[in-house]
Amino acid sequence: MAVVKVPETKPRIDPRYAQFKLVIRRSRIHRVGIFAGEDIPINRKIIEYTGEKINRKETLRRSNEQAQMIYLFTLDNYWTLDGAVGGSGAEYINHSCDPNVRTWVTKGHILYMSKRLIRKGEELTVDYHFSKDVDKVPCFCGAPNCRGTINLK
Repeated sequence: MAVVKVPETKPRIDPRYAQFKLVIRRSRIHRVGIFAGEDIPINRKIIEYTGEKINRKETLRRSNEQAQMIYLFTLDNYWTLDGAVGGSGAEYINHSCDPNVRTWVTKGHILYMSKRLIRKGEELTVDYHFSKDVDKVPCFCGAPNCRGTINLK
């Protein structure tokens, strides 16, 4: 039986969902990240997190796969968006314990909003808020107030 290797897609920003110029490049936090291509004012929508809408059963199945990168974002008690399938590029925003972006879930959409003025060239970061009840994931954000884990304490 032949094994078909699916080519890894190059990270990209879908301009239909981004409100500002955003750039993907190597990150000191984790692999690649999203960087502001222009100044972003406070309390502004930056980008919408998009992806395939999957139910809880499929979310559990995908989260248990040994995939290299997983981009699952819980929308509500039943639905999850898988940014690896049809993602806007927002899935490449890395975690920080002292983020410059906040998440706003509204009417079935996941929006990333600026918490403060974000300067051109600055990496966009958001607190992933992983549950304290799941496996601990180490944090490498480098913030002075770093929890040491992506999980909440």
